Amino acid sequence: MNETECRTVDWRTIGYEDGVAGRSGDRIGEHRKACAKHGVSPDLVQYQAGRNDGLREYCQPSNGFRVGANGHGYAGICPADLDAAFTGAYESGRQLYHLESRVANARNEIESKRRELNHVEDQMVRRSALIVAGDTPTEVRAQALIDTKQLAERAGRLKAEIRGLEHDLPRYEQELEDYRVTVAWIG
Repeated sequence: MNETECRTVDWRTIGYEDGVAGRSGDRIGEHRKACAKHGVSPDLVQYQAGRNDGLREYCQPSNGFRVGANGHGYAGICPADLDAAFTGAYESGRQLYHLESRVANARNEIESKRRELNHVEDQMVRRSALIVAGDTPTEVRAQALIDTKQLAERAGRLKAEIRGLEHDLPRYEQELEDYRVTVAWIG
């Protein structure tokens, strides 16, 4: 905050904005530090009153679900009378986030392993060409044979990993879809 902001700011509004954004009470320390450079101290009473109003808006179950579904953390900042409902909705959102992440991660892993498999298979073709080429020196041919064997083993492992992920993915997708059906907060 600059000097003009520090001298003219409505501390209740700043507190409200911090509360409605779910920011920790430590945030006032940042404001205090910024304004201390200009010889201004925040009005703590007004800030806390505004933050409490903001938290009452932030700590609604629908917001708890959204916060959890977006993968954000929750630091237990809600007032006691709102915390249980907020936390329950937050946990439901976190579960949705977890299930969506698991599906996305499996899809990404499949694609990554397919790209690696294509690369390994290309390398196998190149090494095989060296093995059968008539002008390849014996030591190069021997190394190409060893490389081809190692690449074939790696290709086999990749294919097995891809099969495993492709086997699990439909289950992950179904669990996600089933969860979405059971969650009343999505809208």
